[in-house]
Amino acid sequence: MHDDLIHTLQTRFSKHMHRHPGWTWDKVLARLDAAPASLAVLQQMEDTGGEPDVIGHTGDTGAVTFCDCSAESPLGRRSLCFDADALAARKANKPAGSVMAMAQTMGITLLTQTQYRQLQELEPFDRKTSSWISTPASIRALGGALFCDRRYDQVFVYHNGAESYYAARGFRGCLSV
Repeated sequence: MHDDLIHTLQTRFSKHMHRHPGWTWDKVLARLDAAPASLAVLQQMEDTGGEPDVIGHTGDTGAVTFCDCSAESPLGRRSLCFDADALAARKANKPAGSVMAMAQTMGITLLTQTQYRQLQELEPFDRKTSSWISTPASIRALGGALFCDRRYDQVFVYHNGAESYYAARGFRGCLSV
């Protein structure tokens, strides 16, 4: 199973070199070999439609950052409200779960607004869907949550009640290896 995942990741890495200029697959593979538990997380990202790929690295530690690079918000992570409090607040028509719980279970972190904008600099994403992003506690305390998308060749940040959920809204995550 891991051989198939490695092959998929390597193929995607080679096909989209603009996402990680100056990096070689050998460097990425060395990071994956040093952190074998990360493969299970990347497999979950792949299985839920995220199409993870390398989008950066941390200079001090050499950590490689994988992010969901599917053209639209990952299909297997849609129709979720924002967090456990939002899920509990819904009286009727509850979604299957929450973004924060699913991200934690998978072992990934939700993109921040800055990370989302940086991802959009690589190529256009979420032109038909939207993605929940990490929300400041001050907004969440008032019942809201943030999401982003790309329309009219611009990246937009919006707000919604955290208990809301839509078939075209999911979330993107990242993993440092």
